[in-house]
Order: sequence, then C-alpha cells, then structure tokens
Amino acid sequence: MVSKTFNRYIWLLDILLQEKKMTFDEISNRWKESNIGNNTPMPLRTFHQHRAAVEELFGVQIKCDASNGYKYYIANPEVLKNDKTRKWLLNSFNLSNMIIAGHNMKDRILFEDIPHGTEYLQSIIYAMQHSKELAIDYQPFYGHRTSYTIQPYAMKTYNQRWYVLGYIKELDAIRNIALDRLLEMTITEQAFKLPKGFSAEKYYENTVGIFVNDELSPVKVKLKAYGSQIEYLRSLPLHKSQRETASKYGEFCVFEYKLCLTPELSSQILAMGENVEVLEPIELREEIKRRLEQCLTKYKY
Repeated sequence: MVSKTFNRYIWLLDILLQEKKMTFDEISNRWKESNIGNNTPMPLRTFHQHRAAVEELFGVQIKCDASNGYKYYIANPEVLKNDKTRKWLLNSFNLSNMIIAGHNMKDRILFEDIPHGTEYLQSIIYAMQHSKELAIDYQPFYGHRTSYTIQPYAMKTYNQRWYVLGYIKELDAIRNIALDRLLEMTITEQAFKLPKGFSAEKYYENTVGIFVNDELSPVKVKLKAYGSQIEYLRSLPLHKSQRETASKYGEFCVFEYKLCLTPELSSQILAMGENVEVLEPIELREEIKRRLEQCLTKYKY
C-alpha cells in the first residue's frame, strides 16, 4: 500500500514536470486514463493531499496560477536538478510506473542484476538517520570472515554494487564496505556523532570509483581520446573534474582531470582500450603501458 501511494506522488510530480502547467480537470482526466487512477477521476481532496506529500518528500512546491486559468505548476523545479538523490528516486519510480502501466513490457525491458546486499539498505539508512552503530559480519573476496563495528556515514553505488562508508572501530579508520559481502548485520543501541563538516561528496572528490587512499594527493591527469570514445566521454564524463583542453575535429580530443592515481582509475582507462592514450602524468602512462604489456604476454602462445 505504501509503495502504491508513493507511486501516485511520483506520477503527479512527473506529469507536471512534463506538461509544465495543467488545470485540475486536466490532471484529473490524465489520472483517470492512467493505470494509477483505475478509470476514475482524481478527487480534489486526494489532489491536495498529494500536493502536500510531494512537497514534504521532495521539497517541490506545486502552486496554482490563478491569473492563467487556475493552472497548477511546479514552482521550484531546480530542486530536483540539484539533488542527485531526489532525481534518482524520481527516475527509478517513474520507470517502475511505466513498466507497470505497460503490463507486457517486463520481457522487453532488461536490467542489470544487482548482487546480494540490497536487503540491508533500509536498516543502514535507519542507522544513519538515528546515528546508531552497526555490528556486521563481513566476508571479503580474499580473506576470512570478520566482525566489525561501523559508524555509517554515507552510502554510494558503483558498478552495480551498494557500499556503506563509515568509521570502523576495529581498524580505527574510515572504510567502504560492500553490501553484497555482508553476512549478518545488527543495528546496535550505541550512538555515534557524525564528524563535524563531514561530506561524502568531498570524501570522494578526487577519486574514480569507491576506494579512497588518504595518503594520495590529486594530480593533473590528461587523456587523449580518439574516435567514438570522444563523444562517450563528453556524454558520460570519467569524473566531474573533466574538461576539454585541446581537440582536432574528427581526430582527437584531450581531456584533463584532477584525480588521485588509484588502481580503479587505471582499470577504467584500460577498459577504453585503444581509443584512449594517457599523456600525463608520466607515472600513470608507464603504469598503463606495464599493464598492457602484461596482458599481451598472455596472448603470445
């Protein structure tokens, strides 16, 4: 029931984002025609309840323009554009609504599998909201089962996996824990305080991927892209610091970044294959060259 109600909020928000301005009658008729309304018009009381819920959940105000035929509109759409979490949530539920509406689309819309671990999301978010420590049993890919106590600071998705970032008492360090490697988890009664000024955005600011090495400082990285990889990087930047510094139409483009030199950065560059060349720094260029040579030795025979 909660999910169905939430979908209705998403539907109202999305239709106003699409149409810009609508009268209540127009909204009510669209409601009736959709799978949300079950072929009945939207009651006025329901509309106003949903308006209030949308503002509470998303911070988005639905106002009425009395000077233009009493049309309703979203007064602050920039809230969604500037908030990644709200935008992701809106897109996810909107897609879910469309699939449900299609009925026959489930075999024609394919998703990537997300590994084990999503069952812990609700408990971790609760612990973050109430500043409660988590007792976890963790099994890394290479290592033994270990028990940790973690103070959950933030969460992040990367490469189809969910991670919780926090301070681990036993290690006296901030670390990422992959949720699909959790064996057990319990919310404790032990409270913690989030470090003053902590920002997950700042923590990951100079890294590609999920792992952060506090001993590394960011350096200037320059990549020369060729062919179709140019447009791929333009449409989906390797990192938010990406900027173009040189180009020759139809031949190449040089992209510059401010990044820490981590193994994940090297892996991402290698994944682009022959369409990307490292120009700077020299140590990264040599690292990519070394790994490519190691790969070639496996194909000699």
